[in-house]
Amino acid sequence: MLVYLLVACDRLDEKQEKKLKRNLADLQAALQAYAETNEAATLMDDCESEDCEDWVLGISLPVKKKIQLKDPVNLFNDLAKQYHIDCEVGSIEDDQRDPVSYFGKREGIGDAFLIAEYLGV
Repeated sequence: MLVYLLVACDRLDEKQEKKLKRNLADLQAALQAYAETNEAATLMDDCESEDCEDWVLGISLPVKKKIQLKDPVNLFNDLAKQYHIDCEVGSIEDDQRDPVSYFGKREGIGDAFLIAEYLGV
């Protein structure tokens, strides 16, 4: 199963958007570093639009076992804590994203094994 984890860029108020834009380079660098050290992960980085709602910033990776979600979920929990963001996680099928859970600053800490259950892994 192809799974994605994204920085939730939609439904943000003006203050949250400004903070996200201010931290964009740091978030991109952290996700790029993760993708470079984890050969299974692919960086998803499409932040060209002026409107944060259109941004896609995160990673995708194939997952066969629950344990494979532990590191990426921990990464996004750390980013959420550091940059005060929320995250979206779901599956990708036929180039369509299907979200199953949100976690982070407002949504609470993500649990890799619970998320795996939502995904049916």
